[in-house]
Order: sequence, then structure tokens, then C-alpha cells
Amino acid sequence: MITRRNAVKFGASLAAMAALPFPVSGAAPATIVRPIPSTGETIPVIGMGTSRTFDAGADEATVARLAKVMEAFFAGGGTVIDSSPMYGQAESRVGDVLRSMSASPSVFAATKVWTEGRDEGIAQMDLSAKRMAVENFDLIAVHNLVDWQTQLATLKQWKDEGKVRYIGITTSHGRDHEPLLEIMRKEPLDFVQFTYNIGNRTAEDALLPLAQDRGIATMINRPYQRGSLFKRSSNQALPEVAKDLDCTSWGQFYLKFIIGHPAVTSLIPATSKAHHMADNMGANVGPVPDAKQREEMLRVFQALSA
Repeated sequence: MITRRNAVKFGASLAAMAALPFPVSGAAPATIVRPIPSTGETIPVIGMGTSRTFDAGADEATVARLAKVMEAFFAGGGTVIDSSPMYGQAESRVGDVLRSMSASPSVFAATKVWTEGRDEGIAQMDLSAKRMAVENFDLIAVHNLVDWQTQLATLKQWKDEGKVRYIGITTSHGRDHEPLLEIMRKEPLDFVQFTYNIGNRTAEDALLPLAQDRGIATMINRPYQRGSLFKRSSNQALPEVAKDLDCTSWGQFYLKFIIGHPAVTSLIPATSKAHHMADNMGANVGPVPDAKQREEMLRVFQALSA
């Protein structure tokens, strides 16, 4: 029977060969991309989160280990890297890894502002740029709605001045959905970020439909519900619908379910292991589930024993 642990043994061998989640010979399969509604620019649907996973020391061994994770991400066609000053040392480790690479990869750099006060917000965003080794961010979002009126006003100005390309707001708390919805109705946002996965589908009620109606890109956090989804599928065989979608692991199954929602632009699974990253990037290619297949995926998940 296939579990994430067993299936990613194949990913581990790929990590040793530039961590490619597809055969090393022949052409790579096309990456699944989605448009950012405000501009039409496309980005790969699978991005990389850094919460907890990149909050690590600056010693040589740690940076080398995280470099393998990021190499697997880039090898799988990824570009979107999301971080935050809330994530401890994550921004700094991202910057350390990027500086250590011999070739400069294509990066869609995203972070957040997570403080109160205009000057404090500007200082924090300037520091984030230095930590992540970027000149200008592609995306900065107000993190968890903290002092959002003040920080969003600065972000609007920065966007007008060309200091950032996209702006947005995030939350990972269900209790903040109503204020987030109100902001989405009134403010000119490029992105919103929130939690959505096969085990937590609250966002389907209002957030995802409103984002689609308003032309706001969505970035999905906690796609594995911090790993709890794997407890449901542990030691369970993959269903036929997974095979139809070219999924070789439950991790890819869970990511493909999210990708199948038409209002999803990007999702940002986080890992500190190269073979798990290679496995994640396997969901960045291949078929996208249609509505009928998503219904079957949900039926399978609900039938799993908790």
C-alpha cells in the first residue's frame, strides 16, 4: 500500500539527481500555471511556504540542507516563495540559500508585513528585503490583518511607486474570515491568502467565490492542515481517481484536490525535507481534477477512518 513515506522514496532518489519529480531523460512535463487576475501574469500553481520549516539556524549544514529543499522546488518548476517576519529566521534562511546558489533562479518573492504603525511597517519590509536577498518584492501582504488599514495604505503607495508589484492580505484563522471578506469587497487587492484543504473546506462558502468574482488571486496555506491529513490516509492504498490524476502519493492527492478548485491561484506547502519537496512538485504537473473527480476525491477522503 502507498503512503507518503513510501511513495517519496522515489522522490529521495530524484533529490540526488537534482531532485526532479519527473524522469531525468526526455522533456519535462508542462508545469500547471494559473493567471493572476489583476494582470494576467501566470505563476506555477505549486509554491513554497516557509513557516516553521525554514525557521532554522544559520550554520553551514542547515543552510546546505535547506538548499537541497529549494533545489528540488526549482527543479520541479516552482517560483513562488512565501515567507513572513512572523516565521522567525525563515526569511533569513531563504536569503542565505538564494545567495549560496551558483545560478540565480527565477523567484516570485512574497512576504508579509506583521506589525503596527506606518514607520514600523516600512522598517520591517525593508529588513525583509535584505533578509530574503530581493531588491523589490513581487508580493507583500498584510499578515493576519494586523493594523491592516495603516499597512495597506503604505502598500498601495509602494505599488504606485514600483516598490512592490502585488499587494494583499492574509489570514490563517477562521475567526477572521468575516473581516477579510469585508476588506475583499472594498479594497483593491491583488492577492488574498487563507487556509483551504480537503479537510477544511470553509473557504468554499464565501472566500473562494468572492475572490473569483472580484478578480483576486488566492494563495492557499496549510494545504495538509499541518500534516494532520496524513493521519487519515496512513497505510491506505491510493484510490483509482488518484491514478487517473497521475498522483503517486497521498500528498499529491491532497494538493491536486485544491488545484482542482477554479478559484485557486497558488498553494504553498511547506517542508524541510528535499524528498517531500520533490513529492510536492509532482502535483505541479499532469491532469487537474474536474468537478466530478473532486467529488470522488472528497468521497474517498470522508470514507477514511480518522
